[in-house]
Formats: sequence, C-alpha cells, structure tokens
Amino acid sequence: MSASHQHDHDIGDTPATRLRIALALTFFFVLVEVIGGIVTGSLALISDAMHMLTDSMALAIALLAIRVGRRPADLLRTYGYARFEILAAAFNALILLGVAFYILYEAYARLFEPQQIASLGMLAVAVVGLLVNLASMRLLTGHKDESLNVKGAYLEVWADMLGSLGVIAGALVIWLTGWQWVDSLVAVGIGFMVFPRTWGLLKECINILLEGVPPGMALEDVETAIAEVPGVASVHDLHLWAITQNKPSLTAHAVLSDGADPDAVRQAIEASLRGKFDLHHTTLQMERENCHPVETIH
Repeated sequence: MSASHQHDHDIGDTPATRLRIALALTFFFVLVEVIGGIVTGSLALISDAMHMLTDSMALAIALLAIRVGRRPADLLRTYGYARFEILAAAFNALILLGVAFYILYEAYARLFEPQQIASLGMLAVAVVGLLVNLASMRLLTGHKDESLNVKGAYLEVWADMLGSLGVIAGALVIWLTGWQWVDSLVAVGIGFMVFPRTWGLLKECINILLEGVPPGMALEDVETAIAEVPGVASVHDLHLWAITQNKPSLTAHAVLSDGADPDAVRQAIEASLRGKFDLHHTTLQMERENCHPVETIH
C-alpha cells in the first residue's frame, strides 16, 4: 500500500519584475564601468565590470529559469521543469569561476607592467557602481532564500558591492600615495572574494542534481522519526532528496507492527515529518512484512 497526496510542484512566487529591474540596472552599469576602466586605465574597474557582466548573466539566466520552470509537468517530465533553475545556477557558477581566474591572471601580469591610473575617475565610477549594487541587493534581498537562481544572483551582486568598496578604497589610496600597484591588488582581492561563495553555490547545485540529502537534514534523524511513530516496526528503502532548493521529497517503506492500522500509521508519519522537518512531499509504502530483508540505510 502506498499513499501521500502532497504533490505541489509549483515553482513559487519568484520576483521576475524585481529581477528585470536589477538586470537593467546592472547591465547599464557594465557599460559605464567598461568605459570608465578603459579611460582611467584601471584593471580593478575592468575586473569589476566583468564581474558585473556575470551578474547580468546570472539575472538573465534566473529570469529564463523562472519562465521555463513554470511550465507544467508533462508525460516526459513528471516533476515539471522546476529543476531547470538548478542547471542554470550551476552554469552561472562555472562562468563566475572562469571570470575569477581571468581576473587573477590579468592582475598578475600587471604587477610586472604597472599602468598609470586616473584615480579620481576610478573613484567616481566605483561610487556609482556601489549605488547600483545596493539598489539591486535591495530588490533581491527578500527572495534570495526561495530560489537557487535568485540566491546566485544575489550573491554575485553582494560580491560586486564588496568589489565596489574595494575599488573605492583602492582609488583613494592611489590618489593619496601614488601607488599604482594597489589597482592590481584590488583586482586580485575581487578575484579571490568570488571563489568560496561560488564554490558553495556550485556544491549545493551538484548535491541537488545528484539527488543528495538536502542541507540541514540528516537521513538518520528522518529514519529515527519514522521508526518512533507508534505502529512502525522498521523502516527501509528510505530516500531523501530535493527537486529544487525548497522542495525536499521522501520515499520510504514502513513495516507495520502487528495489528497496526496502515492509514492511521501513514498519517502519523506524515504529520511527524511535516512537524519536525517541514517535509510535505512524501510517498510511503506500508508493509505487513519486510519486502527488503537487507537494510540499505546505515
């Protein structure tokens, strides 16, 4: 016997309008920063512009993922297209890592061939960039925990905000001291700032694509919670994964104790999982005898 009726596959209320506004702001400033970097000779500005270009790509990919992800389930994709956002977020993370490596390479080359930097122009462009990033962060803050794509876009805008602060500090140092090498140092800092957050996002995407246990859940705890429900003799064939970041799913076989009512036990298990783990999408098979005598969960 199997039963569970929580099958909500909607992608949720993702802020497409806010993403469009953030995309317009970010892409416009990419053009401004590229021109400013060329005019002032600042690698830090150019590297920040490349970073902001990846911000634009992240936002565009997120919008595409929202559009595709809202398509209904069909005969080929019974869970729908919501997981497209995970593929898009992973692709974006790989691009961002590539950009970071390029920034580090260019900064290394410039340490041996420093260029004259127009520090006041560099400062003015960086200040405008900071304001643009703060505006974009404000648009995305309330929704960054609802979608990996929005989270990825938010992280990139957040990193670019820190990058703008670094460029501002670098411009002030160059203006006050004349140390042109500070520009390359700031560019290196922006590059290294990208790696840990991007790697964390990529690992989270890979975990979902590999049907791994969602972050914040432990398979042993879930198994124990099911086994502790009155009427459950044992649990096996337990699988816990996520369709997208905020949609964990579970399947399991529960062996009933003698005389236990299958429907009552199933409902009790579902209530326990909802209360303890906020787990709503479950498929449970209730058994009188263990159909799988060898335990698969250790």
